[in-house]
Amino acid sequence: MTASRRGDHPPGCGLHSATVPVPGPVPARRTPPVRTCVGCRTRAEADDLLRVVVVDGVLTPDPRRRFPGRGAWLHPDPECLHRAERRSAFPRALRVPGKLDTAEVRAHLHRAREGTSGVRDTPGSVIEESKVDPS
Repeated sequence: MTASRRGDHPPGCGLHSATVPVPGPVPARRTPPVRTCVGCRTRAEADDLLRVVVVDGVLTPDPRRRFPGRGAWLHPDPECLHRAERRSAFPRALRVPGKLDTAEVRAHLHRAREGTSGVRDTPGSVIEESKVDPS
């Protein structure tokens, strides 16, 4: 028996037809997207920012990030909203002419501030009554 290019195995034995995984780099964990706040111009993870879009000439909060079109990102902080208004950042970031009505965003920030107690809820921080029958 003569040696072939693939070794001493006979052709068609199946040893060379299987694909062998080539070791390569291990896929890295996906990093969360980073966006820039239009108010303070600092970069933060998108989860920490509020997306806003223009709907019929009105700046509209998009907390679920589902509205179509160009969006701008803002810290959920009234100071960042004030800075963005003072710098006229929304029309520039959203590429629309003229001033935008920010009343909906301001109301959204106000509702969000009143809805929280200032203490961040962590898993297990709520004590629930046992649902097991004690008898």
